[in-house]
Amino acid sequence: MRLCLWPALAALALSLVNASTLTPPVLPLIVRNPYLSIWFAHSRDAPWENWPIFWTGSTVGFAIMAAVPETKTVYPLLGRSQDFLKHSSGYNVSFPQYDGATFDASTTNLTFTIPASDAKITLSFLSPITPASTFRQSLPAGYLTCFVEGSTDISLYMDINGEWVSGNRDNKIEWGLVQTEKGDSTSKSSIKTWSITRRHEQLFTEFFDHAEWGTVHISAPADVEHQSGESNYIRRQFAEHGSLRNKVDNSYRGIFEDEPVFAFSKTFNLTARSSSLRGVAKDSVIFTFALTQDPVVQFASARGLTMMRPLWASYFSSAQAMLKYHYNDYDTAVYLARNYSEQLAKDAYASGSQDYQDIAALSARQVLGATQFSGTPDSPIIFLKEISSNGNFQTVDVIFPAFPFFLYTNPQWLAYLLEPLLEHQLSGQYPNDYSMHDLGTHFPNATGHDDGNDEYMPVEECGDMLIMGLALVNALRDDTQPAFTRTAPQQALPLGLELAKMSPLVDMYGMDYTWGDMSTTGEKAALKWVKRSYKLWKQWTGYLVRESLIPSNQLCTDDFAGWLANQTNLALKGIIGIKAMSEMAKIVGEEAESRWYSDVADEYIDKWQDFGLSRDKTHAKLAYTWYGSWTTLYNIFADALLCFHLPADRSPSLESSRLWDSEQLPLDTEAQSKSKSTFIPDAIYQMQSDWYHAVLQRYGLPLDSRHLYTKSDWEFFAAAVTSKNVRTEILQHVATWVNETITDRPLTDLYETEGKGGFPGPNFMARPVVGGHFAFLALERACGGKASEGLGFLNEMAPLEIDLEKVLMADVAENQVEVGEL
Repeated sequence: MRLCLWPALAALALSLVNASTLTPPVLPLIVRNPYLSIWFAHSRDAPWENWPIFWTGSTVGFAIMAAVPETKTVYPLLGRSQDFLKHSSGYNVSFPQYDGATFDASTTNLTFTIPASDAKITLSFLSPITPASTFRQSLPAGYLTCFVEGSTDISLYMDINGEWVSGNRDNKIEWGLVQTEKGDSTSKSSIKTWSITRRHEQLFTEFFDHAEWGTVHISAPADVEHQSGESNYIRRQFAEHGSLRNKVDNSYRGIFEDEPVFAFSKTFNLTARSSSLRGVAKDSVIFTFALTQDPVVQFASARGLTMMRPLWASYFSSAQAMLKYHYNDYDTAVYLARNYSEQLAKDAYASGSQDYQDIAALSARQVLGATQFSGTPDSPIIFLKEISSNGNFQTVDVIFPAFPFFLYTNPQWLAYLLEPLLEHQLSGQYPNDYSMHDLGTHFPNATGHDDGNDEYMPVEECGDMLIMGLALVNALRDDTQPAFTRTAPQQALPLGLELAKMSPLVDMYGMDYTWGDMSTTGEKAALKWVKRSYKLWKQWTGYLVRESLIPSNQLCTDDFAGWLANQTNLALKGIIGIKAMSEMAKIVGEEAESRWYSDVADEYIDKWQDFGLSRDKTHAKLAYTWYGSWTTLYNIFADALLCFHLPADRSPSLESSRLWDSEQLPLDTEAQSKSKSTFIPDAIYQMQSDWYHAVLQRYGLPLDSRHLYTKSDWEFFAAAVTSKNVRTEILQHVATWVNETITDRPLTDLYETEGKGGFPGPNFMARPVVGGHFAFLALERACGGKASEGLGFLNEMAPLEIDLEKVLMADVAENQVEVGEL
């Protein structure tokens, strides 16, 4: 069954992007993967004041202009095209009124008014997020729809340059123009496409993070005008005449050798139409942007080093066929993206505020901008680049902070992300008995670490994998699905019957099947998934049993902070990982193993409380023997997410006081074990919630007592398991940072909580870890929607006021206590 869409869907999509309350420093324009990642730089300024950027901050040639023939005036809209328009008697250069930017999860709109007229122009950039259509999410392409309205004729111009295909401006490029006719049932209109590539491509090679292989395509309706040539000449041609000449410059050359640009223009005859309508006329034109690479990565799979093709290549015979389908699929893409954005907006607003709605929307495209969809229709794989921090391939502790986004958006995508790590390690190519850190030192080369010398984070990675594994299993078993549409609209284009028959996961309109459609259940899928990799889960848990209670000197995911032994927060992650394994063992029927892992976890969590908490039980220490320190205990989020905090009957001894006396913590006793109604006591949640209230800074919650910098992903993990008042406080401070930060790159996750909210060094940007901003939403979906209920006690009292200096000094003064096993 398919749904029928009402008319003027594109205009409706435009109107549904509500006014955004936050003003981030950079906004996404076309963001689909690590190499097709174009952003609106300095987005608090007018869009014509700067060139758009690649995620690294390097500029790309991308110019949009409007011309009004009646006044012979040209208006730069995006990019600094005015620098190319010298004074001329044939045209005037002026600037429109910029009415600002709005955005949702998939769309960024820039709106302009032409002075002294009723003409309005909106540039609507769409990188659609389609949770119910993995096929569409895999398409490496986005849309720009230019909406015009008024009673004055307007011409629009758009061009790009060779910076889209290489990070090295000295490279030579080649290009061509192809016109594609309507053809079969998958086409609604004919299109023309500019295709630009390096003359000599370098497979699996980057230059300052830009791909040095692949072809960039920009497509438009067949009736628009086109022209390629030297940038000054082409832009002045449009400024003077309001049109292009339909000519192709075939003199291939360097990116900045008589800089070639590739342009389209479209004239809208609004004067005559508005007269016949006796009102304002409206019109639009759609452009698409794509980057095709085949293969996309190399991966040390079970069968050896393999060149992996993009997922879309299984659906289409050629890149041109994919481009044609994508262009004509616009209505369906808008429908699915709008549905996701609307639901996310509702859920985020209910979970936090308008600010949280904007933060979640701003984060969504950034997460997926680090991914490459590969595999086949019946076995998809998602590859991920650790953008900006070091470029590692499939980094476990980067997937971990991002995974709340995937749990909320489509849990099956998390399975596709974990699959390469599981396949590689099941094949025996990694020699250590703990989980690997990453699949390769630098994306796009997943060549593994057969010497075992990847970055040393053994407790971190084992804990991450086990926590994510159980979270995925729970989502599958509960069939946890957000309220996104799973039905294609009536206008959806068919993929082709033969191909649809070959894929057990996708229907003929490119929509993912449900478990019911596939005549199975989430419970069966979860069991199959765990059993296949049970050897690894057990192996990693064995390592945690040996090493997590008292972690040796090592890195955690916050590796920029340096090596440290006895990390309290890291130990907690490992212990929760052991607890997670007890549940996974139970799923596969290993009851004895399940009980043993559960007993170990219970014993360890009791000892951890003695080792890791301050003597007065007001806060968690950064490390067991670092007295007078404190840490954001963000790993406690996993306890609630994995349904370990759903008390059937609370233990009164744990609720009798906001602060514990040491006598209230009986350790290693059978009575304590039997009476526990939750894994981690309520008092630890309450203690940390109060502590965060006390240490909060202007722009958020610092990571720990060593510095005033923070990680936004961990702020949201921590805030998700605090009282509503403290959650609101943290959220408001982060929102203030988004509005005021001086950072000038796509949203950073590492920033100073005081001063100007800038980069502390290292400078992180555009990283997928902002998926952690979805922690509130993932928690509210977990455990059949009951995970948050176990934290209701946090809202019973206002945050406790703590004298920080007195408490920390007292902890230092009492550091003569024996540390037992430490």
